[in-house]
Amino acid sequence: MGKAAKGGKKLPSAPLADKKKAAKKNPLFEKAPRNFRLGGDIQPKRDLTRFVKWPKYVRLQRMKRVMLMRLKVPPAINQFNMAIDKNQASSVLRLCKKYQPETKEAKKARLMEMAQQKKDGQEVKSKKPQVVKYGLNHVTTLVENKQAKLVVFAHDVDPIELVCWLPALCRKKDVPYCIIKGKSRLGQLVHKKAVSCVALTAVSKEDQKELETLSTNFKAQFNDNAEVRRRWGGGIM
Repeated sequence: MGKAAKGGKKLPSAPLADKKKAAKKNPLFEKAPRNFRLGGDIQPKRDLTRFVKWPKYVRLQRMKRVMLMRLKVPPAINQFNMAIDKNQASSVLRLCKKYQPETKEAKKARLMEMAQQKKDGQEVKSKKPQVVKYGLNHVTTLVENKQAKLVVFAHDVDPIELVCWLPALCRKKDVPYCIIKGKSRLGQLVHKKAVSCVALTAVSKEDQKELETLSTNFKAQFNDNAEVRRRWGGGIM
């Protein structure tokens, strides 16, 4: 019995139709694994940020940031970290934008028109427009003479010593002031890259109420706020 079981029936082979055809490889498009050893394939792009040697100005500004956090910052300098919020900033910038200084072309055209009117013996109609005043010396003179109705400082003036004394002058002369984030935003108002401060001296009748509201708010927030003059900064780390 055992022998018969050993030499059992042979199973029939599968029909020809069912035979799997081996896929022919095209030698032109052979898949070869990449070799990243010396002289091999180009290395894949990796994130090397950690190993970059940053430019000197980046390293300096990072070191300065850390230093200002570690050192104790006196109130005269720390007050520039207490800037107005986004809504207040947008209302101030909206008001100032109405009084942008005229461009060189516009000024030239106005002066030419005035000269033509004088030449023809007519009454000169074109008047000098009301605009925001900018420039450190100019704004200082306006504050000293109490001609400025509202002064806006940038929080990131460098070196800060240029403007750190101006808020005290504004308080002494009772001129409302505020601190806004971004000297470049102030620069856009007057066709410059960056401006340390701007001042409004006069506005039209329709904007008078808005200017008074802003002045009252900023007087309470900055001029009459004793906390601004007393709070030290830094000492975090």
